[in-house]
Amino acid sequence: MNHLFLTICLLLVLAVPATALDQKFSAKVLSEINLARSQPHTYAQFLREFRDRFQGDFYLQPGIASRVQTSEGVKAVDEAITFLSRQKPLPPLAWSNGLAAAADELAEEQGRSGEIGHVGKRSQGMQERIERHGKWENHIAENIGYGPDDPRNMVMQLIISDGVTNRGHRTNTFSMAFNAAGVSCGPHPDYDSMCVIDFAGGFRE
Repeated sequence: MNHLFLTICLLLVLAVPATALDQKFSAKVLSEINLARSQPHTYAQFLREFRDRFQGDFYLQPGIASRVQTSEGVKAVDEAITFLSRQKPLPPLAWSNGLAAAADELAEEQGRSGEIGHVGKRSQGMQERIERHGKWENHIAENIGYGPDDPRNMVMQLIISDGVTNRGHRTNTFSMAFNAAGVSCGPHPDYDSMCVIDFAGGFRE
């Protein structure tokens, strides 16, 4: 039986410098996801260091005088640290050009429109976008993060899943159902940067 999973991460950015993101950034995001999957205890330490940036429900951006508001503060970070401390290593995800192309459709559209969410007016929904570029197997899912302009910070925020009740980004990131992924990151007019990550159990272009 085929399954679809959708999750979205929205961060309230008070002051983040605009950054031009490209394919190299996207590749680094998948590398960070694979590091988290293969070395979850190492990633737990990254989150412990990130936790020290918090002042109430805000955390400080390193090196610049900007703050990012969260919904749950350190509670969600602590939960993610506990999860990672117990998580067993998983195989890395293979890069898929087809999945990356599907992700790019949404990132490109929202980079112009400023909209958020998994459904674009022109690019349509996740399944429609993915199926335009090939055939997926078993499961597909999508994570979207808005705000962080650094690959590690982007992946940490998706793992933390602040404000997402079911922690869907974390579930997708560490799911054994997925063997391939494609990433597209780019600028966003309201949140400065964004990344779309499309996952699949398998994908044939």
